[in-house]
Amino acid sequence: MIISKARITAIGSYVPERKLTNDELEKLVETNDEWIVKRTGIKERRIARDDEHTSDIGYQAALNLVERYDKSLEDVDMIIACTMTPDFKTPSVASLVQAKLGIKHTGAIDVNAACSGFAYGLHVANGMISSGFHRKILVIGAETLSKITDYEDRSTCILFGDGGGAVLVEYDEKQPSFLSYHLGSEGEKAKNLYCSDLSSCMFEEDIIHTNKFVQNGREVYKWAVTTVPRGIKEVLENAAMSLSDVNWFVPHSANLRMIESICQKTDFPMEKTLYSLVEYGNTSAATIPLSLDIGVREGKVNNGDILLLYGFGGGLTHAGMLIRWNT
Repeated sequence: MIISKARITAIGSYVPERKLTNDELEKLVETNDEWIVKRTGIKERRIARDDEHTSDIGYQAALNLVERYDKSLEDVDMIIACTMTPDFKTPSVASLVQAKLGIKHTGAIDVNAACSGFAYGLHVANGMISSGFHRKILVIGAETLSKITDYEDRSTCILFGDGGGAVLVEYDEKQPSFLSYHLGSEGEKAKNLYCSDLSSCMFEEDIIHTNKFVQNGREVYKWAVTTVPRGIKEVLENAAMSLSDVNWFVPHSANLRMIESICQKTDFPMEKTLYSLVEYGNTSAATIPLSLDIGVREGKVNNGDILLLYGFGGGLTHAGMLIRWNT
């Protein structure tokens, strides 16, 4: 069990207004609602406006947090934005959110671990606060994947959507949230999930250089359904706990069939699993906070509950975390 002095005290979320349904996708590529739902569980996803970017989504999620929990962000001393779709290479999304919020005395950094990003962001925030260097950190998971999605590729365009979530992590040594963690990376498998940019020879063979999202879904699926169950075992052992102690499993909402396979391999009930993909699709670093907030708003997640978060994706990276919910 780790020594933590940090507690998650509030959560908020935001998704763009525009919906992209399976029926609408049928007009863009050779697909249909039955085919998409059968293979992914996704019915629709949200799409950002042309003038709406990741920093806007992160900002709105933070405002939602403030409104619901009556929290002040004026004394936040670090903003961590987890995303693979930043507005710019520089400045960071966190800096842009800082400007929108008007917080003058805060650090601002981005974390790019793709679909594992939010779990990594929480890990960093917990370490910063538990070390004594920080007292109040805003962690955001936000994406505008629609801006890097190839809508001529039916294997990927059916999956991705836009949205964001935010949590406030504060110093609290009496009721810490963080119980254990497990991190991992397999960069040798990176070619199975990427978006090209500066390098044209990242791997032995040439990559597809289109600045659009490229995924070998079959290989990522095989990797996730073997890697995540092993990681879950490590997270629980590190906390000297078992799956029977977990109230809710909150995995990255990549694909419902993938989540079902992970639950089957770990013998964890799907009815105790939270996911956001049915209405929002795969939103990368935003899926876990969106899923968690759905559980909170629906009254499923209650104070004292033990939650198992697990992100996995580009890198290939994965990150698991056991937390006690007590906002």
